[in-house]
Amino acid sequence: MWELYDTLIKSIPPDCRVDEAIPGEHWTMVRSGKGVGLAMTLHEDTRPNILSLPPGRPFCKGMPLAELAEAAKSWNFAEASLGMAAISAYWNSPEREFVAAALERGDTEAFGAWRGRVAGKRVAVIGHFLHLEKSLAPFCELSILERRPGPGDYPDSACEYLLPFQDFVFATGVTLINKTLPRLLELAGEAGIILAGPSVPMAPPLFGRGVRDLQGLLVTDPELCAAIVRGERPELTVFGAGRRVSVPGEGPPRAAAAGGEEAAFGAGGPEKPA
Repeated sequence: MWELYDTLIKSIPPDCRVDEAIPGEHWTMVRSGKGVGLAMTLHEDTRPNILSLPPGRPFCKGMPLAELAEAAKSWNFAEASLGMAAISAYWNSPEREFVAAALERGDTEAFGAWRGRVAGKRVAVIGHFLHLEKSLAPFCELSILERRPGPGDYPDSACEYLLPFQDFVFATGVTLINKTLPRLLELAGEAGIILAGPSVPMAPPLFGRGVRDLQGLLVTDPELCAAIVRGERPELTVFGAGRRVSVPGEGPPRAAAAGGEEAAFGAGGPEKPA
């Protein structure tokens, strides 16, 4: 059941340590060495924490990064946001060769990069990203699924009925935080899923589990990002502290992802800049 998460966590070396961890109102940030990870902050904290954080030191500072990353498997979603940010702090480091290559390719807008390929096709997007009505809707048969649906959106539970019949599926990285991604990958089948947004870890192991492309944000100014996450720069979004990048998958996605989930489905909110 947890294979996808364990695959991301087990690659983190034991000597990687947390240098900074900031749970903000809209985003959670973790820094380890040159790597900075972001995750949308979910505030559902009805379940107990799985981590025991020692008192008397800055929040999580010096903690093994892999240990903090285990929090991604927490059913306390506020804690899971912290865990996914820790995972991304490793995978989204410019020290990773594929990340350095992505930075060299320049700024990439997720939906713009796929517009030509999705033209005239059936496309589902998990999470109501900003400006979908302009960036995708005019070019394809678009279905938007959202946990808090607005006008024209499907409720997230429609994924069971819609995803098996789509040609392309995009999903917010929040689906990793709320544990819905494994089931969504099963439903998408051969179409696979394109993960998009600042919460996405740029982790190639995801390609072996049904993900076909990674469209995310790499933080290039950690100090500015920290100020934005703390709420000290309300005029800026996290996109002002980084660059949008793409790590493309190699070859077609798997027909179905390994494992499954018994949890409820859905995006838990779009990857909107805050």
